[in-house]
Amino acid sequence: MTQFYEVFGAAPDGTWAAPGRVNLIGEHTDYNDGFVLPIALPHAARATVRRREDDVLRLYSVQARLPLQIPLPLLTGARTRGWTKYPAGVVRTLRDAGHAVGGADILIDSDVPTGAGLSSSAALECAVAAAYNDLYDLALAPADLALIAQRAENDYAGVPCGIMDQMASMCCADGAALFLDTRDLTQRQVPLDLAAQGLRLLVIDTRVKHDLADGAYAGLRAGCERAAGLLGLRALRDLPADGLDTALGRLPAELGPLVRHVVTENGRVRQAVEHLDRGDAAALGPILTAGHASLRDDYRVSCPETDLAVATAVAAGALGARMTGGGFGGSVIALVAQYALDQVAEAVTAAFRDAGHAEPRTFTAVPSAGARRIG
Repeated sequence: MTQFYEVFGAAPDGTWAAPGRVNLIGEHTDYNDGFVLPIALPHAARATVRRREDDVLRLYSVQARLPLQIPLPLLTGARTRGWTKYPAGVVRTLRDAGHAVGGADILIDSDVPTGAGLSSSAALECAVAAAYNDLYDLALAPADLALIAQRAENDYAGVPCGIMDQMASMCCADGAALFLDTRDLTQRQVPLDLAAQGLRLLVIDTRVKHDLADGAYAGLRAGCERAAGLLGLRALRDLPADGLDTALGRLPAELGPLVRHVVTENGRVRQAVEHLDRGDAAALGPILTAGHASLRDDYRVSCPETDLAVATAVAAGALGARMTGGGFGGSVIALVAQYALDQVAEAVTAAFRDAGHAEPRTFTAVPSAGARRIG
């Protein structure tokens, strides 16, 4: 609160937090109308906000220390840069959707690692969306706020992401994974108490940065949409597993691996939920590893560092591991027995050192709550 006053010269109205996420399974399925199973992290973006009575938006980041002040009528993607596109995009999207929102002073502080595939941008968007929802009495449901945040990232930041990251940041619950149908946004909180089963979820941030706006992500999505069109489907989600081989024979060779990944990944999500419903979290291990192989070999979004982290974690005793997030770097998750946690983390760190890579950051993930007011 003191820092807010130092930056903006007035007291804030409150503080809102929205978490980053890791996705247990269900990668690149959300923009194909498929299924996902994320959890929210304890790491969050926090937006301390004061409503203004004019149409001026003022932004400041504790991490970046680069302020922005802009009249809302002039708010375009060309007038913002870097991290400012995400909160500014939310405000612009709310106005474009017909909501009577004005300016604000917003101070951002986040401990979600950036560029690590942990949805730091969605956390920022959702924290600002939650703040505006309260301060301007919009009465929007969490799923509606997630859609606003997704539209901001699509249209304003230029990343054609699906809805998973924003829904996870808005809707996840403590102690549960979010089983989400990204077509109709139906959701179910699946209890996930790893500690009770002697397990931990180790997150390995490879520190390889990625930029999903560089065209690679967009190219993958376009390929999936083209394949669905050639098959006469609304989306690849509609292709049943028993029709996969026939479908592959009808597609250009370059599209087949994308389709195979999406269909088999949807199946892995369903399998994971079945195991969790039976209380058998350890059974997720092989599902994670199979998911990584599909992302590496079919979708081709892995990299040497994430492949090394997965292979080393499994060899050191992890029950399973895979990259999480859009790919092209980022983080790996490993399902590990409590007693093996240190040895897996140390083995990965040593492998990175021996390979000449930067030392990875490791921490354990606990299923946490979605966006909320905290002050």
